[in-house]
Amino acid sequence: MQTVRSDKYLHELDLHLEYIAKDSLNRALNFLDKLDKSIETLPDMPYRCRASYYYDDKKIRDLIFKGYTIPYLIDEIQNKIVLLDIFKWSER
Repeated sequence: MQTVRSDKYLHELDLHLEYIAKDSLNRALNFLDKLDKSIETLPDMPYRCRASYYYDDKKIRDLIFKGYTIPYLIDEIQNKIVLLDIFKWSER
């Protein structure tokens, strides 16, 4: 299964990384590295994360990472996982 990052996800991720980098560039790079490693494991067990709290669709799941929520769509027909967004729970 392929993992695809949506434009919205990439835009929001950039904003969060810029915010973290204001405090420490190393922390931002470390955050991105660990996030990518967590995302890499999704194709192995795509349904392991909870059904999304923010969407009414069982194929959309919420990956929780360091206080951030990353909703993703499991598209079994096209055999891919689409990362939809990234946000802090307090932003919603």
